[in-house]
Amino acid sequence: MRSLLRQIPYSALLLIAIFMAIAPLTPQPHLVEKLGLLMQLQLVRPIDIFDLLFHAAPLLLLAAKLVLERIPEPGDRN
Repeated sequence: MRSLLRQIPYSALLLIAIFMAIAPLTPQPHLVEKLGLLMQLQLVRPIDIFDLLFHAAPLLLLAAKLVLERIPEPGDRN
């Protein structure tokens, strides 16, 4: 997982994460809409669950990249 995330540049991942978080702009970004459904415990349709995961995936990858780069690899002697 680390080697795969290392190959993705921060700039590309950040642009994709921002784009997916705000798409589509009107009437409301899907991520905001699906998170609202989740908070109301109304996120039950499979398409809505997929949509939430699809729009949140780049943000989760960005978070994973940030976290994994700060944790030393096993065997590293720093």
